[in-house]
Amino acid sequence: MDDAEITGRIGRLVDEEHALLQASEREGGLDEAKHARLRALEVSLDQLWDLLRRRRARREFGRDPDAAKLRDASTVERYTG
Repeated sequence: MDDAEITGRIGRLVDEEHALLQASEREGGLDEAKHARLRALEVSLDQLWDLLRRRRARREFGRDPDAAKLRDASTVERYTG
């Protein structure tokens, strides 16, 4: 997956996330299925942003960006700021 594909996927997931958040405001919350989907979107977005950052870093330092692979959710979700 190249940078354009990653950013395209991020855009689609962000659009879906915004739609769910707007639905939550209109409906006064989310049912379990929508809440689970929102959480899954957040994890997927974290994974994709992580991948994009690592690809850019590899490129910046003259390394092959294609060597960066999508990390599993448990790795990405353990990050602390």
